[in-house]
Amino acid sequence: MRIIFMGTPDFSVPVLDALVAAGHDIAAVYCQPPRPAGRGKKDRPSPVQARAEALGLDVRHPVSLKTVEAQEDFATLQADVAVVVAYGLILPQAVLDAPRLGCLNIHASLLPRWRGAAPIHRAIMAGDAETGVCIMQMEAGLDTGPVLLREALAIGAEETTGGLHDRLSAMGARMIVDAVAGLPLPATPQPDAGVTYAAKIDKAEAQVDWTLPAAQVDRLIRGLSPFPGAWCDVGGERVKLLGSRLADGTGDPGQVLGGFTVACSTGAVEVTRAQRAGKKAMPVDEVLKGLVLPDHLI
Repeated sequence: MRIIFMGTPDFSVPVLDALVAAGHDIAAVYCQPPRPAGRGKKDRPSPVQARAEALGLDVRHPVSLKTVEAQEDFATLQADVAVVVAYGLILPQAVLDAPRLGCLNIHASLLPRWRGAAPIHRAIMAGDAETGVCIMQMEAGLDTGPVLLREALAIGAEETTGGLHDRLSAMGARMIVDAVAGLPLPATPQPDAGVTYAAKIDKAEAQVDWTLPAAQVDRLIRGLSPFPGAWCDVGGERVKLLGSRLADGTGDPGQVLGGFTVACSTGAVEVTRAQRAGKKAMPVDEVLKGLVLPDHLI
C-alpha cells in the first residue's frame, strides 16, 4: 500500500516502524511542527519527525490542513490510505476523502468510550477494568467513525498511564498492520449508548486531595503518571507522586501512617514512586532518604 502517515508523539512511533517493517510505501509523514523545548527553548522536532528523518522519509508539518494549498499537496501524494495516530490536527473533509481508501485512525480506547484527547489517562482515572485499541474509519466528527478492528486488554491494579501507553502503542502497531493488509474491511458503526469524552488533562487536576477516598486518590496518581504528575505539598515543597497502590490503614485524611502511606477519607494510599523538585523520579525508599514527611500532609 502507498500510505500517508500522520502522527506526532512517542505513542505514534512504533506504528510508523511497523508499517515500514511490513514493506509499505510511506508516501509522506505528517506531524506537528517542531516546538521550543529544554532550557534553551530551541525548536525540537517531535518523536515522529525524528524517527521519520532517521528512516529517510519525506516529513511535512503544516500548521493547518485547512488551506487549499495544503489539501492539494496532500491529494497529489495519491495515497491508497492515510494512517492517523495522535496527529494533533483536525482533518478537513477534503483530506479525509483524498486517499483511495480514506483515513484510518488508531484510537487508544474501546469506542465509543473515551472519545477525545486523553483516553489513556481518563480510563485509569475512572477506574476502568479494561481498555484497548480501535482501528476506526475516520469521518468529520470527533472519533465518531465506524470501527474496523477492536481489541481489549485489562488495566493492571498498579498500572500507570506511562505503562499502559506503551502496551497500547504496541497493540495499535500490530493491529494497523493487520487492518491495512485486510482492506477493505467491514465497518461497524459505533453505538449511541456509552459515549464518553476524554477531556484534555488540565494541570489544575493534578493536586492530590487526601480528603477523597483512597481508590480515587490512587487512580489520580497512576492516571497522571508520568505527565503531568499528581503532586502534594510536603513542608512547602511540591513533590510529584508517580506510582501508588491501595494500602491497609486508617486515619485522618492526610495523616502519614508510615513510610509514604497516607490516610484518605476512606482507606489509605501507599506512594511507591515520587519525584522531588529538580531531581529524578525515584522509588519512594530512595526519596525518603532525603525527605522528611510531617505527621500530616494537610
